[in-house]
Amino acid sequence: MLFVVRFTDLPGQGAIRAEFLQQHIDWLAERQAQIKVAGSLRHELGETPVGALWIVEADSKTAVEAAFQSDPFWQQGLRQSVEIYHWSKALPEVIAQV
Repeated sequence: MLFVVRFTDLPGQGAIRAEFLQQHIDWLAERQAQIKVAGSLRHELGETPVGALWIVEADSKTAVEAAFQSDPFWQQGLRQSVEIYHWSKALPEVIAQV
C-alpha cells in the first residue's frame, strides 16, 4: 500500500534541522525501498522548511509509524506533528520519475 506522510516542524527549529540534515539524508538513503519520495516543504523558495512530505510503501499505517521513529529529525524533536494518509494513486500504470 502507498501512504502520504506529512510532517510539520516545530517553529524556530532551523538549527536542529541544519545540525542533523546529513544524518537525516543518510537515513533516508538507507530506506529508499520503503520511502519512495521524500522532501522538505516551504512556503516560499529559499525559506527554512516548515515540514516534509513523504510517499511511503508499507503494509499498514503502523508500519509507516514504525519507519520514522528512528529518523534523526524525529529523534531530535524537530517534528511537531505527523499526518499519515492512505494514498490511492491515479493512473497506477504510470510510473513517474521525480
